[in-house]
This record gives sequence, C-alpha cells and structure tokens, in this order.
Amino acid sequence: MADIRPFHGVHYNPSLVKDMTKVICPPYDIISPQLQQELHNRSDHNFIRIEFGFESPHDNSTENKYTRAAAAMESWMKQNILVTDDKPAIYIDEHSFIHQGKACRRRSITSLVKLEDWSKMIIRPHEGTLAKAKSDRLNMLWALHANTSPIMVLYQDSQREILSLVEKQTKKKTLYTMDKIDGESHKIWAIADEDVIFKIHGALADQPLYIADGHHRYESALNYQRERRSTSANGSKEEPFDFVMMTLLDMDDPGLVILPAHRMVGGLSAAAIDDLQKRLPAFFNIRRENIDKHNIRAQIDRLLAGDSGSSRLVLCGLKKDQLLSIWLRDPDSVRAMFPAFHTDIYQKLDVSIVDHVILEELLGITQDKMGSYLNWVHDPVMAVEKVQANEYQLGIIVNPVKPDVIKAIADKGDRMPKKSTYFFPKVPAGLVSYRF
Repeated sequence: MADIRPFHGVHYNPSLVKDMTKVICPPYDIISPQLQQELHNRSDHNFIRIEFGFESPHDNSTENKYTRAAAAMESWMKQNILVTDDKPAIYIDEHSFIHQGKACRRRSITSLVKLEDWSKMIIRPHEGTLAKAKSDRLNMLWALHANTSPIMVLYQDSQREILSLVEKQTKKKTLYTMDKIDGESHKIWAIADEDVIFKIHGALADQPLYIADGHHRYESALNYQRERRSTSANGSKEEPFDFVMMTLLDMDDPGLVILPAHRMVGGLSAAAIDDLQKRLPAFFNIRRENIDKHNIRAQIDRLLAGDSGSSRLVLCGLKKDQLLSIWLRDPDSVRAMFPAFHTDIYQKLDVSIVDHVILEELLGITQDKMGSYLNWVHDPVMAVEKVQANEYQLGIIVNPVKPDVIKAIADKGDRMPKKSTYFFPKVPAGLVSYRF
C-alpha cells in the first residue's frame, strides 16, 4: 500500500548553525502572532521566515510572504546556512519532551511517501479540513517547491520489526542534535543504508497510513500534484511532486501523546445559557460537584472517567464554582441529531456529542457559525481557569481520543469533527525539508 522513499534532505548546516534551538520553529498552524514576532527576533535565520512569515499591507502578487519565504530559502542555501544531503536518506528523530511533569521520548521516521487519492484508502484521514488553511499551504508549495514541515502519520508495527531497525540505527553517529528548548530536545540520524530503507519500506508496504496531524498539508499536496499534472508534458511518468514529506509514528510508541480539544464557548446571550440549563436534563444525566481548587486536574480526571465505565463530559460555567459531570441518558434518543452519513463510532465520540447535541441542538450554534463562538484549549485546568476568569462563558471538557479509535474511524472512511485531536508535541519545522 504505502510507498516509502528516501530523499535528499535539506537541513541547517551544523558547522555554521551551532545552536539549533534558535532557528527551528513550530509548524505554521500553531504559531500565534506573539510567537511569530518572538521567533523572528530569536535569530536572523529562524525558520519562521520560511514556514510562516509576516504579511504586509503592501503585499501583491509578486511581493508577499510566499515570495519572501522562497527568497530566504534560496539565500540561505547559497550561504550554506541550509545544506542538502548528498545521499538520499530517511531521517530518525528522537524527540524528548516533558508532559504533565514526566519525561517522555518519542521516536519517528521522516521520509517521502507517494501521494495517493483518499479514495484508495492507502492514506487515511481522521479529521475534516478548512479551505483557508489549504489555500495557504498550496501557495507555499507553488512558491517554494518544497515541503517545509512534515505531515504526522501513524503506522502499526505489530511484529516490532521497525522498532528493532530504528533501535539499531540510533546507536550510530547523529546527523546533528538540538539541545533543550521549552523542555524539548532532538537527536537526528540520517539513514542512507539501502538495506535498512528496503526493510522499512517492506514493513510498511502492505498497510495504510493514518494522518495524525497535517490534513491540510496533505490535501494541499494533492491539489498541487493535480495542478502540476495538468500542465506536465511527461504524462504518467513519476515526478518529485508525486511525493510528500511525512513523519511516521508507531501507534504503540509510549511517547505518543494525544491531547483532547476542550471546547471554550463565548458570545452567548443570557437567554441561550438559561435555555441550555433547562434543556440539558432532558438528554443528560447530571452530577454536580464544587470545584476542588487545590486538585482540579485529579477531580476532572475522575469526573471524566465516571463510575460506570462509560465516558462522560465535564461542564464548567453553568453554575458558579461548580463542575457538572454529564452523560447521555439514552444514546439512541440523539441519533437524529447527527448527520446520517456518519458511523456509529462517530456518534459515540465525546467531541461529536458536544458539537451536535450541545452546541447545535441545545445552543443553536450551526456548524458554519461555530468559529464565531468557539475556541479550544488542551489543558482541562486551563479550561476551568479561563471560565472562572470570565474569559469564556462555558468550558466543555472531553476525554482524549485513543489511537485505536482514530484507526477505527479512518478505516470506516469517516472523519471526526474538526479540532478533535492534538498530537503533542508537534514536529518542528526546520529539522529537515524536502525540495522538488
């Protein structure tokens, strides 16, 4: 199924760039305006200038953030700030980080993967996408002819074959290392051994890949491929733009962390809040507890788990200084609230129940209006604190989605609601890029 290939990676030159912490940046979709400015100030060669540069009121078709990104990449390559590996390789990343006070380690493989249309079920999505983000990344592809940040995908390694191969490669000399920044560090290996690459290719050839993060980048790459094909004189001949850079993660890696996306709601009328309180008991069982300000995280974990084995939601904001643990009285009674084309798996997801039952049905917020009322946070304590500080009227806290659920819904050809998962931490931009 999946076609994995090595490539001539583009990366910072370790002999000229001594401190990698000053030059890498997060992927474009989690960079706030404040962080964007901070990264620009951190180094003249910070990858932010390529991945997600500033816009200007004077931008036009020939001078804009995309043309500036292309110029920066070209200039840095001429100066040998960025270099291209002589041999095609796959790249192993040992990513160390802190999560909830614990030291974690996640290993991944970055390679090229042949682009395949969704209909072939070789590359399988699990979330929906937004048109604006796809347009932005498509513009980047046309300007740079490069993948600057990888798509994160999941694979299964039930026989532990890939794990064994990766373990052996990490005993070798690194391509470069990156010291800790914000609790994160990286060790990067370039693996050009054809036998190792062949074995990894073979281990993944008979299985699909599941997109964890980067749905917009993948769909943009597909659109770019179609547009290039429409003007290509080479017919069906394989081209560099037929591939996209991906970072592959083992579903069973102990360092794989998937955070939930808690819904934060604001801008509601007092009447809407009052109506929600009146209508909620018709669909949900409700248990109330005063907020344990000294141990909120443990309290939320307990309330989410429930005492009957069934998952629950936690609401904050309906009653001052109280958390409400809620769970459906009868799942069959809300089936009509979900679009008919979705699967049973979709209807049981916490985020689906929140979006369709609470937000759409009880609060009257339609899908096209959700962006005006919603924000998302990944820390449940932060969700409660923001409601307590009156930044939002309502916080709806959900359980994290497990890898096997992502696989199950993708295998059915279904997709979760937007903002259902957050893979932590993101793979930074600037570790390695693919130019074509």
